[in-house]
Amino acid sequence: MAEPTDPRPAVSGPADTSPAVPGPAGAGSGPTDAGSGGQPPRWSRNRGATALIGALLAILGFALAVQFRSNSETDALAGAREADLVRILDDQNSRIDRLQDQIADLQAARQRLSDSGSDNVEARREAQRQADALAVLTGAAPAHGPGIRVRITDPERALRAEHLLDVVEELRGAGAEVIQFGPVRIGASSAFLDSGSGVSLDGATLQEPYELLAIGDPKTLNTALNILGGVVNTVRAAGGEIAIAEQALVSITVTRTIPTPKYATPTGK
Repeated sequence: MAEPTDPRPAVSGPADTSPAVPGPAGAGSGPTDAGSGGQPPRWSRNRGATALIGALLAILGFALAVQFRSNSETDALAGAREADLVRILDDQNSRIDRLQDQIADLQAARQRLSDSGSDNVEARREAQRQADALAVLTGAAPAHGPGIRVRITDPERALRAEHLLDVVEELRGAGAEVIQFGPVRIGASSAFLDSGSGVSLDGATLQEPYELLAIGDPKTLNTALNILGGVVNTVRAAGGEIAIAEQALVSITVTRTIPTPKYATPTGK
């Protein structure tokens, strides 16, 4: 006897083309199963792209920072007056000349010692020249030479230790070999300090107006103090005034006492 047929018509739709969804690990053998050689998980590819984008952004940020700083410096010079630019250029050229002179002196000393061979007389002369130069630089001996005289007035008592230190540092950078500030010969250990009675230098209270002597190339030292945004501008902005006089001969007779080493002793051969 024949089976009764279902009166409802069969419905035929399009074939299912959606990708298989992987199940949990170990559940079946779908096309993305770990052991079937399928594509790596999507999150691992995204992590690599994120790292690359982060590195590119870091490089871009660094480049922008460098460009911003370069533009800032260029803008500052672009707004300077022609006279200020000339002073800046002269100061840089003078520093180059001083370094070249130092190189030439050292090369000449080496040549003299090389030519003398085993002659101890020339070696002793060179050692004495070095000792004399060090005595001047350390403040143990008087010094004479061309330089400048500086007078700083501060009627409002607005200048602090840092302002006066800037004067010394600017002169040192410009090649000043010997500096006397007030009654004090500047040395490697000199220090300016603010106190209730004003500014002191190496324990001595400085009296206003401040007098300063410096030995070096007069034009270079003058240019360094007048450079754009330098010492002269700082003093005047604080309500003070500064006068600079170039001199063919500056005499600095004040000396410093060189302390005796506590532990070190010289050795000879």
